[in-house]
Amino acid sequence: MADIERIKALLGTHADFPKKGIVFKDMFPVFQDPTAVEALITNIVHHISSTYNEKIDVVVGLDARGFLFGPLVALRLGAAFAPVRKAGKLPGDCARAVYAKEYGEDVFEIQKDAVKAGSRVIVIDDLIATGGSAGAAGQLIKQCEATVVEYVFVMELDFLNGRKALDAPVYSLIHL
Repeated sequence: MADIERIKALLGTHADFPKKGIVFKDMFPVFQDPTAVEALITNIVHHISSTYNEKIDVVVGLDARGFLFGPLVALRLGAAFAPVRKAGKLPGDCARAVYAKEYGEDVFEIQKDAVKAGSRVIVIDDLIATGGSAGAAGQLIKQCEATVVEYVFVMELDFLNGRKALDAPVYSLIHL
């Protein structure tokens, strides 16, 4: 529990970003403390390893902060890593999903061959707010004929109830 409090204390807060009325929680200050990053990754890996008996095949990280945690978690789980990116950022044949955010609309893509049919997938990102971006990632994984085992977040804005928009269990390290 002390590790989680340490991580919470390191989070940055920015009012009116990216637009007026939004209070943005910033993960980047956590990366100034390697011990906090280690605690964060260890907590997530322990949760996944102790919850699921079957192997996780792929960890999917969401653009952009999911790219910071996803590869580290995948490496420790012995799983592949696949990025979900904003439209137009990935080469090759891509699946697409449109989603609404708390401050607009966007499109996510994944390379169709990045997640094989039948794969067991963990989706990871820094924050869940409305669940829109994670839900879009879940749609992309279904298009790849794979299964989301769990959605994993560092932070969850509980008052927005974003987990209700998702089709698999949700694990969040920090509740705000």
